[in-house]
Formats: sequence, structure tokens, C-alpha cells
Amino acid sequence: MFNLTLRSVQSHEVASLQEISRQTFSETFADVNSPENMRKYLEVDLSLARLRHEITTPGSRFFFAMAGEEVAGYLKLNTGDAQTELKTADSIEIERIYVLKQFQGMEIGKFLLRAAFDFARREGFRLLWLGVWEKNHKAIGFYLKNGFVEFGEHNFNLGDEEQRDVLMKCEVF
Repeated sequence: MFNLTLRSVQSHEVASLQEISRQTFSETFADVNSPENMRKYLEVDLSLARLRHEITTPGSRFFFAMAGEEVAGYLKLNTGDAQTELKTADSIEIERIYVLKQFQGMEIGKFLLRAAFDFARREGFRLLWLGVWEKNHKAIGFYLKNGFVEFGEHNFNLGDEEQRDVLMKCEVF
């Protein structure tokens, strides 16, 4: 087994962030979306320029889940105006939580979710929230199992397709 740790992603690591972002997004969604829409999303939304902007945006924070010396997954948290929806002072958004396919089933997703809760507690936030694609039943089940409840929806653009995300929230205790 490996030692699991969490570390902040530094701005000079944007190429590594892009690599894991593209790989995990493809592993998760390529089989259920058109190649054209996947290509557009990967090229535009996960471009080096976009990720460089995100990593330097005040209120956005990226973390790598490290399995020994290997990056196994990552987490993106947004506070304040960096949030995509609520933007309240007492809430924090989990915008992305992804684990490489080879590390799935090893509770790394749970580790990253715990890290989000720990961060929220430490920083004094009252509410964690996120959006998850309505067709990602595995992720929705994971969040429900971990205390999240549905509270709304929003649209997510994947290339030329508009998809529906379920918004979920959980009180931070």
C-alpha cells in the first residue's frame, strides 16, 4: 500500500495539472459524450491558458492527492467570488474532484472529500457545495452517502452540448 498525502498545486505545475485534468476527465466522460464535444472541452476549458488563469485566481485552490510519489487525483476548491454559483461568504465550492482510473476503489475520492471538509472547517466555512452531472450516478451516490443533499441545478456546457448538473450541498460540522 502507499502513503496518501495532500499537497497544494503550485503555479509552476500547471502542465502537470493539465495532464491529470485531461486524463481524469477523459476517463470519466469520454464513453458517454461525443468525441467532438470532448475535444472542444479539453482544448478550451482545460487548456494551459485557462488552467494558468484558474490557478492564479484569488479564492481558487488546487490540491494533488499523492499516492506515495505519484499524483493519484486532484481537488479544486473555490471561495468568495471564485465560486461559480452561490458566492456567499460562508460557502465553499468543490468545483472538481477527480481520481485517476488506476487509483479508483482505493478511497482517494473520500480522502479528497475529507480534505475539502477539513479545509472548510479550518477556514470557518459553514457550507460545502458542488455541481455534478445528472447522468453521473456513481458520483451522485457518493455525495449522497457522504451527507450531501440536492438543492438545485445549473447548466454545464460540454463543447456544443448543454448538460444539466445537480447542485448538492452539505453543512460543515
